[in-house]
Amino acid sequence: MLDISNLSGITSNYLDSFATSKSLKTAEDDTFQSIFSSMLNAVNETNELQNKAEEAEIQFALGESTNTHDLLIAESKAEVALQYTVAVRDKIIDAYRELMQMQI
Repeated sequence: MLDISNLSGITSNYLDSFATSKSLKTAEDDTFQSIFSSMLNAVNETNELQNKAEEAEIQFALGESTNTHDLLIAESKAEVALQYTVAVRDKIIDAYRELMQMQI
């Protein structure tokens, strides 16, 4: 299992500057809708990788594929994507809880 505990040190400013420098986002891309759709895309990509890994497992079990390397790669991609998605979800839940505790 991969350790993703280092993700907690990544701040939103770092992610924002990285995305801007790599042309992954534009200056007017800060709306809630864009963030929400980005997260939905990440969840969909994670689901797709999980499905591909399951498909590779089934093909290997049925003897249609004998390449264990491809099976391991598909499973590793799915595992990392799932861990990343869970880590982001946890950070979003923490931010939501913090917002709900604010006094107005």
